Amino acid sequence: MAQDDTEIDPFVAPPAASITDAEPPTARGPRDLEAVYDIPVVVSAVLGRVSMPINQLLKLGRGAVVELDRRLGEPIEIYVNNRLVARGEVVMVDEERLGVTMTEIVKSDRAS
Repeated sequence: MAQDDTEIDPFVAPPAASITDAEPPTARGPRDLEAVYDIPVVVSAVLGRVSMPINQLLKLGRGAVVELDRRLGEPIEIYVNNRLVARGEVVMVDEERLGVTMTEIVKSDRAS
């Protein structure tokens, strides 16, 4: 290394830019979000829940009915990556498939 070269320590953060050096904020457009469009997420629609002891669970067989904590017509919960994001209703997509239509977006308690 030459004498006038400065060694950079990768574990030390560079000095912060002053407020006068900062660029003015710009409006964000769709191109700013392109990096996240292909990130996979898990979407779950929860029809209801039930709690039962393991011995009762092991007795369940084909045709058994498990009563859930929801009534017919009540909204279901929609989760994205295990975070509640909406409520909705079950709809028939075709003769063999079910879908969910969102009826309410749930506001997050987390600050943006």
